[in-house]
Formats: sequence, structure tokens, C-alpha cells
Amino acid sequence: MSNKKRIALDMDEVIADVIPKFLDLYEAEFGQRLTTNDFRGRKIYDTPAAYKIRNHLFDKGFFRDLPLMANSQEVVRWLHDYYDIYIITAATEFKNSLEDKYEWLEEHFSFIPWQRYIFCGDKSFMKADYMIDDKASHLAKFDGKGLLFSASHNVESTGDFTRMNSWLEIKAFFEEELKKDGIVV
Repeated sequence: MSNKKRIALDMDEVIADVIPKFLDLYEAEFGQRLTTNDFRGRKIYDTPAAYKIRNHLFDKGFFRDLPLMANSQEVVRWLHDYYDIYIITAATEFKNSLEDKYEWLEEHFSFIPWQRYIFCGDKSFMKADYMIDDKASHLAKFDGKGLLFSASHNVESTGDFTRMNSWLEIKAFFEEELKKDGIVV
């Protein structure tokens, strides 16, 4: 059993960037490319016309080839030296995502052991010191320190969390946390 502090880390819109895929799907369906201002404050598919592109979340392969969020891999690798990292993703709604997400993690974050991949529907059971997520509702149920990763759909979210706009901000935050714990980085 490790004596390191624990970080619970979400996948979609935190380490895996789903936005490019949804932009492509929207453009293929409707013949125009959205800008982030077009869906500010909501998910791309949270309009009656575009809701059907959400159905692609059920497709085998949807989650397999998502790009990495900028700097996520490097910062998570750095965090792994100081913290126990658990990947927790609300994946069970999309049963085809389980294999895709597992393989994606093995490809991009193989330094995190598979025993620390948690595929669930409700994250409220998670016990950790920190949780990094893009959904304020997940952080509201979390007992540790919540870090909200900024995304188009959460720009107006408020709550008892610290907002993080990039992985470089997350690194700076944890450098300060480590200093408070007397760990020199």
C-alpha cells in the first residue's frame, strides 16, 4: 500500500479530447464547422438539431482514436512520480467505450497500471485526495479537493472547486501542493 496521496483523473475532456471528433461529426451532418462560441455553456450536441450526433458515443471505436489534451500525457507522467493516479471514467452508459477506453489508456498512459482504471457510471464512491474532472456535478459529490478542468460546457459552472484551464496550470497547482507537503520537486 502506497503512502502517496491519490488523484482521481477523468478521461473525456480532461485527458482525451472529444471536441475535434464532435466538430467533424457536426460538420459532416450539417455542412458547417462550429466554433467554440457556437456551443459555449453546453455540449456540442445539446441542441435539438444536433442531438443525434450524441448517438455516436455508442459506436464501437468512437473513443479509441481521440487525441490527447495538450500537455496531459507529460503532466500526468510527472504527477505519477509523486501521487497514486487512478483513471475514473463514467463509461458504463456507453458499453462499447469500455474496450476503446482501455486500449486508449494502454496506448497513451501505459505507465498507469491497469488495476487503476475505474470504469463506472457514478463516481460518488471514489475516495481520493484530489479529483480532476470536467463535470462540476461529479466534484459536488466528491469528498476531497475538486479541480474542474475547463471545457465549453462548464464555463458557467460554480461550486466548491478550483478551476483549471490547462494541464500546465494543473502542474503548477500540484507543485505548490507538494511544497506544502514538504516535498521538493
